[in-house]
Amino acid sequence: MLIPGCGQDYRTVDAFSRAGHRVTAIDFSQIAIESTSKALPGNRSEIILGDFFTYDFKAAPFDLIYERTFLCSLPPSLWKSYVARVGQLLRPRGTLVGFFLYGQESDPPPYPLTEPKAAEIFGDRFELEKSEPVTDSLSIFAGKGKWQEWRLRS
Repeated sequence: MLIPGCGQDYRTVDAFSRAGHRVTAIDFSQIAIESTSKALPGNRSEIILGDFFTYDFKAAPFDLIYERTFLCSLPPSLWKSYVARVGQLLRPRGTLVGFFLYGQESDPPPYPLTEPKAAEIFGDRFELEKSEPVTDSLSIFAGKGKWQEWRLRS
């Protein structure tokens, strides 16, 4: 599985690793990567300093890509590139899962999705299999988060 824009979220990397996933995580911040790597001594996850959009992932294609605040940190002008890259990195019928921010743009970032925008950027390549409101979230995302599972069309 892949975690793009992992930041310093070593807990997620560790949780997926402990659950039996072979985890690859990437971020462009050297500080974030060093912090995550330091917090996970002995963990066999691959923690990469690099650009999600251009990095040559040796482990691709992935079965699963986990989204948590990466998409909403990107300006909307990059959303179609994000979806294309996710589609490129997943194996056929692979899944993009995670927490997606929905709402109206007030003072970005973060950049929230809307239902029509999500349908526009994901609709051609992905099928929405699950969407549930998130009730337990960070205050910045309170009432705006959705757990979603998007399956790559074969």
